[in-house]
Amino acid sequence: MSAEAAVKYVTETTEAEKERVAAWINTEEYKDLNFKREALVIAPPHACQPLGAELVAHAFEGSLPFVHGSQGCASYYRSTLNRHFREPAPAVSDSMTEDGAVFGGQNNLHEGLENAIVIYKPKMVSIFTSCMPEIIGDDLVAFLKNARNKGIIPEGMPVPFANTPSFNGSHIHGYDAMLNAILQTLTEGKKVEGRCTGKINLIPGFDANTGNFREYKRLFAEFGVPVTILGDISDVFDAPCDGTYHTYPGGTKLDDAGDSINGKATLSVGPYSATKTFAWLKDNYSGKHATIPMPLGIAKTDELIKKISELSGKPVPESIKNERGRAVDAMTDSHQYMHGKKFALYGDPDQLIGYVSFLLEMGAIPYHILCSKGSKKVEKEIQALLDASMYGKGCKIYMGKDLWHMRSLVMTDPVDAMIGDTHGKFACRDANIPLFRFGFPIFDRVNKHRYPIIGYQGAINMVTEICNKFIDIKDETCEERFFEMMR
Repeated sequence: MSAEAAVKYVTETTEAEKERVAAWINTEEYKDLNFKREALVIAPPHACQPLGAELVAHAFEGSLPFVHGSQGCASYYRSTLNRHFREPAPAVSDSMTEDGAVFGGQNNLHEGLENAIVIYKPKMVSIFTSCMPEIIGDDLVAFLKNARNKGIIPEGMPVPFANTPSFNGSHIHGYDAMLNAILQTLTEGKKVEGRCTGKINLIPGFDANTGNFREYKRLFAEFGVPVTILGDISDVFDAPCDGTYHTYPGGTKLDDAGDSINGKATLSVGPYSATKTFAWLKDNYSGKHATIPMPLGIAKTDELIKKISELSGKPVPESIKNERGRAVDAMTDSHQYMHGKKFALYGDPDQLIGYVSFLLEMGAIPYHILCSKGSKKVEKEIQALLDASMYGKGCKIYMGKDLWHMRSLVMTDPVDAMIGDTHGKFACRDANIPLFRFGFPIFDRVNKHRYPIIGYQGAINMVTEICNKFIDIKDETCEERFFEMMR
C-alpha cells in the first residue's frame, strides 16, 4: 500500500463556509428543517430513569442505592447528583460487564449485595437497573429470592427493586418506579384497620431543591400538622458540615414510611412524577387522597394551603395569611420589571406548569414552552392556563422537543429571557438573553438548591431573582448613571 493510499485526507472547511453555516442556523429556513427531525435528538432536557431512581433511593433512612448494571452508568448518576448538590451521592454498582451480558447478572448482584451489606451496613438496599440487565431480561424477583435463600440478605432487611431502563421514559419515571417499590416494600403487612397516625403523607415528586423540602415542612409546622414526606432529601443533600463524614445523613425514617399506610391523608404535589405511586396509594393507603400541582406562584400555593386545611381540618394560620400578603406585595412592587417580558421555558411537567402559572401572574408572557417528555394531558393543562389569561395569547407549546429546537425558536422568534437548567446556557449565549436557573441539574451556579421556589416565600425568591437581573441588565447598559436613584 502506498503512502498516499494509507492517508485519509480531510477536506478543510473554509472560514467563509463556517460563517455561512453559523448564520444559516439562525434562520427560519433552518428552523423549519430542524423541526422536521425524526431520528435524532440533540440536547434533550431530561435524564434517564435510573438517575431519578437514585435520587429517591437516597431519600430514606439508611438506604443504599444499588445499581444493577455497569459501573460507568452508576458513575454518571452519582456525578450528576454530586455536581448539582455539591454533596456526596454514595451509591454502589454490581459492575456488570461482557460476561454478565451473556450469562446474566445474578452472580454480580449476589456478590455486590454481599460486599455492600458488609462494608456499608445499610438499613435498606434500594436496587434499580440500567440498560444492560433490562435488555437481556434479568429476573430480579428470582435473583433476590435466591439471594435470601443463600443468606446474602439479612433476615428482615428491606430490599426494594425497580426496573428502570434508560432507553425508555426519563428521570421522573425512574423516580416514580423506585418510590413505588420502596413504599410497597416498607408498608407490606403494616396496614392496621382502624389505626390512624394523624399524619399527612406528602409526595413531593421529583424535586432536586432541598430548600423546597424544608419549606414544605415549615408550612405544615405553621398549621401544627404532622407530616411524613415520602422521600425526604433535605438532610441527605444539604447536611451540615461538622467535620465528620456521614454515609446516611437524613432521609425519611423507615418506621414512618412503613406506618404511612395508616396515615390520615396523602397529598401529592408532583402528579406527573409520581403517577403510578399515587395510583397504588389510592388503592392501598388509608385516609383521604389528593393530588394538586406543584405550588409555584400565588395561585398554586393557594391550592396547597387550602388542601392542607381541608385534609387536616384546621384553619389557615394568620402567619401563613401574612406570608401570602407579603408575597403579593413583593410581586406588586416589582411587577413592572417583568410585565410584558417574553420568556422561553422548559423542564419537567410539574415544574413547567408552575412556571407558566407564575409568569402569567406577573403579567409576563410564557412565549415558548418546551417539554421533552410531556404528554397530551400536560399540554392540555398548560393550554388551559394560557387560555385563562390575556398574557397567554400567542404562546406556543412544544411537546417532545429538545434544546436544539429551543435554540431555533429563540434565534428566529426572540424572547427576553429563558427559564431552565444549566444546559440552556448555550442557546441563551447565542441569543444574548439571561438564563434563570430553576430546575435540575444546575452545575454552573452555587447554592441554587438551598433556597425554595415553592410556596409564598418561593414566589418572592423567584420574583426577586428575575427582576433584579433585568434591573442589572438595564443598569449596566443604559447611559443614565443615576438609573433608579433619582425620582
